[in-house]
Amino acid sequence: MKKRFIIFFLISFILADSYSFSLGAPGLRIVSLAPSTTEILFALGAGEEVVGVSSFCNYPQEASRKEKVGTFSQPNIEKILSLKPDIIFCTGLEQEPVVRGLKELNLKVCVSDPSNMEGLFSSILDMGKLISKEKEAEELINKMKRGIAEITSKSKLIPEQSRPKVFIEIWNEPLMTTGKGSFIDELVTLAGGKNIAYDTHRPFCYFSAEQVIKRNPDCIILTYMTSEIPTQAVGKRLGWQKISAVKNKRIYNDINPDLLLRPGPRLVEGLKELHKRFYP
Repeated sequence: MKKRFIIFFLISFILADSYSFSLGAPGLRIVSLAPSTTEILFALGAGEEVVGVSSFCNYPQEASRKEKVGTFSQPNIEKILSLKPDIIFCTGLEQEPVVRGLKELNLKVCVSDPSNMEGLFSSILDMGKLISKEKEAEELINKMKRGIAEITSKSKLIPEQSRPKVFIEIWNEPLMTTGKGSFIDELVTLAGGKNIAYDTHRPFCYFSAEQVIKRNPDCIILTYMTSEIPTQAVGKRLGWQKISAVKNKRIYNDINPDLLLRPGPRLVEGLKELHKRFYP
């Protein structure tokens, strides 16, 4: 199920529309169907107003104790209706059919599906306005920008030719990576790395093993866990022994994937973790 979720998440990556409406804070009842929107809502201090979440919403810890309304791709509509939400927060991707169904029931739905950091900031601000947390949204955005500046101030000092070439491995079978137009590609650049898939012109895509060998990354980041030691698992692949990252044992799978794959406040933590791996 987890593999299916990740692959659909990457292949689909479709920006969805959003609604503009305003709600008052007192007595507000919120349902969040995406882990990213749940994290944003709690970061805005709206955790008390959240009455239901998907089974994938596991951060912060308080979110995991909220009423579950089904999975990410198959929420229970009857359960959602029973919670009498004033507003439902969703994302795009696999949730598009769900969004359409909720709209047909005349429920108020907000879709948050940013593709880069600026889009994330706009999304946070929009969500803050909808739930009367605009001030908190601005404070959160400023906090995130300070965290980003802390890293970019270091990255800017590194000459272009000294920056490591990076391969972000989203999945191994089939081999998938992140390319131009994705927030992960942006994080790699901000952290002082050079994404070897920069010219794919798609946020998430299949990538050939031959191209990885040819482009010879200095560092490989796996966004999934493997039962084998990362270096051994990747090093067994045909021809990969000659790759710099393999030879120098710079293959990592110790970054929480949620810090890189969820477009929420913790992307700043993901950025810091990437910088540590690029410049140990």
